[in-house]
Amino acid sequence: MSGPLTPRRLKELCLEQNAAVEDFPFGPEVSVFKVAGKMFALSDLAADPLKVSLKCDPDEAVRLRAEYPAIVPGYHLNKRHWNTVTVPELPARTVRELVEDSYDLVVAGLPKAERLRLDRP
Repeated sequence: MSGPLTPRRLKELCLEQNAAVEDFPFGPEVSVFKVAGKMFALSDLAADPLKVSLKCDPDEAVRLRAEYPAIVPGYHLNKRHWNTVTVPELPARTVRELVEDSYDLVVAGLPKAERLRLDRP
């Protein structure tokens, strides 16, 4: 995957995560991607430029913000644990890794029984 992600591809990427669902708790314009009821990504897929907010380890969040101007503290979210990423300014591979990391971080925080359920093929 090269070049920036399209809104459609970003949505597909989020929904490719095991047991991920799309929800609209903040209105029809904001897609919220969840696993086991917990949010791991949110985006106004019609926005220009396309942005997505993703959960992140606090130390990693600081490092990423220093490395990439396109990654800033989470917009309207806990800035210690969330980053907002301007998608077109990063390679698709980097965005994919950030989405997967966000998902993994949320899953790691779930109760053991829920994590085991998700790990089943």
